[in-house]
Amino acid sequence: MNRIRLRIAYDGTGFCGWQIQPAQRTVQGVLEEAIARIAGTHVRVHGSGRTDSGVHALDQVCHFDVPRARARVPWQRALNALLPDDVSVLDCCLTSPDFHARYSALSKTYAYTLWLEPGFLLPQRRHFVWVCGPVNQSVMVEAAEILLGTHDFACFQNTGTPVADTVRTMTQAEPAPGVCVHEVVWRFSANGFLKQMVRNIMGCLVAVGRGKVSLADVRSILKGKDRTAAPGTAPAQGLCLERVRYPEPAPGSERPCGGENTGERLESGDEPGLGPAGNG
Repeated sequence: MNRIRLRIAYDGTGFCGWQIQPAQRTVQGVLEEAIARIAGTHVRVHGSGRTDSGVHALDQVCHFDVPRARARVPWQRALNALLPDDVSVLDCCLTSPDFHARYSALSKTYAYTLWLEPGFLLPQRRHFVWVCGPVNQSVMVEAAEILLGTHDFACFQNTGTPVADTVRTMTQAEPAPGVCVHEVVWRFSANGFLKQMVRNIMGCLVAVGRGKVSLADVRSILKGKDRTAAPGTAPAQGLCLERVRYPEPAPGSERPCGGENTGERLESGDEPGLGPAGNG
């Protein structure tokens, strides 16, 4: 078996999250369907993490294993010919059998976009921002600085995914201008995130920016490790997985699939014979 590593992007609006669920449209599900058409058999895809329903990704990383003969398929072009328009393979390579999209990751960066003008929202931004209205960004920055470093983030973890511990190290929590004058983009980087941790932190910071939560409250919430003491969860549509960072691969451990890596989509009539037999 050969291991293939993908970098993918998707608009999460039409998906019920990353993870396969019965009778639901998911990112993992459409990927596995497309891969099965090429491989001729079901193949499990492992992602770097599970994004929630409505959450987007610009650089999700995943991997899967295929027989050596199928490693010669131009996987990027072939998958992009079969995948729906709201998910795309950005890059593809053969990688080491020791690589794991989730367990090899060193850190992740998420972006959360706020829309600060409550009176008007550009229609094309509706699925990608939280219309939170005016907030005091200066005090939000002060609150975010409290969260930097290594802490037990149990107060920002929603239930549903058991973990060995809730200690994480956050290295970035800061705002930057968005694509529109009414937007601000908050970026959070850490060595790992708990379930809905970024959305919960964003909900807390907005509460600070609205004057409903003080800096002392943030310190108390963090120290108390009680989710019920923290403000509510921010909406899903403002969140985007921007980057997953890994150790540098050993020389020669990664190489392109099928001799091409153009990222071009095939026209539907140009699909390379990708029926059940997988004659790519």
